[in-house]
Amino acid sequence: MQYRTLGRTGIKVTPYALGAMMFGAGGNPDHEDSIRIIHKALDSGINFVDTADRYSAGESEEIVGKALKGRREHVVLATKVHGPMGTDPNEQGLSRRWIVTEVENSLRRLQTDYIDLYQIHRPDPETDIEETLSALTDLVRSGKVRAIGSSTMPASDIVEAQWVAERRGLERFRTEQPSYSILNRGIESEVLPVAQRYGMGTLVWSPLAKGMLTGRIRKNQETDLRRATMMAASFRDESRLDAVEQVVVLAEDTGIKMTHLAMAFAIAHPGVTSAIIGPRTMEQLDDLLAGVEVRLTDEILDRLDEIVTPGTNVGVLDHSAYLTPAIQRPELRRRPGAERSAA
Repeated sequence: MQYRTLGRTGIKVTPYALGAMMFGAGGNPDHEDSIRIIHKALDSGINFVDTADRYSAGESEEIVGKALKGRREHVVLATKVHGPMGTDPNEQGLSRRWIVTEVENSLRRLQTDYIDLYQIHRPDPETDIEETLSALTDLVRSGKVRAIGSSTMPASDIVEAQWVAERRGLERFRTEQPSYSILNRGIESEVLPVAQRYGMGTLVWSPLAKGMLTGRIRKNQETDLRRATMMAASFRDESRLDAVEQVVVLAEDTGIKMTHLAMAFAIAHPGVTSAIIGPRTMEQLDDLLAGVEVRLTDEILDRLDEIVTPGTNVGVLDHSAYLTPAIQRPELRRRPGAERSAA
């Protein structure tokens, strides 16, 4: 497996990164089986492992820690902080108070002295970005963290964080982790160009669009996967299902398996360093590894551009995508007294 440089950090990583979200109670609860999957990925040449404190309430980190015993020095290990880890309102977010506490918890669960890439899992509008960067800078200078990154940050927030880091002499985000797939191409418009401008590596998640690009979710067909996920709005979105049907045709025409086509697309963009695979079973891992050498021709990429316009998202976004407060909170979109005026 070939290596790519993670932004301008000098760290060499593989185009496929092993995501550990499915290891633990939220996916595969069998620790030994999960460890076997991790070892198979490492043996195949993957050297990049991404997890988060939030995944299965820390259980994913514990599994990864056990799997990396004796192999830690050859793995680029990434984890994240932000999501709630308890009932205390301060056991979440990106305050200095929580970051310096939670990094110690992650180090303990991962059974390591350092984290190669420590990422903020989501932006935290309630915390000054300088506060967050200052805490992360201290972790880098202490040796507990090698590099820091962001995840699902809007392009404007990425720029602001870079400017704050420069003005205050703080460590800057070296990577960004956004959602990206054939169906979700919105980051091509601004996020990827901005990340490239600042020399940031990009680690993309959900390249299979939450399973929609596996070939197991089809329009007007009741497959096991679709039945299990029918509550998700994206799986009921006709525009997404229509796009999937066109991708199915393209896969059949080219003789490229659907999952391999989706993964090859995700790593084809020059702004993308690695794409995260998130297998729950050994069978899923084997399928994804079988397509690691697939490369798409310009003709195939042109046809994908016809199916989904570059820089756009089709239909309903993945439910875990970040929405800014300006979108989430109605009071930020409505002038006071608007209801009385209308009456």
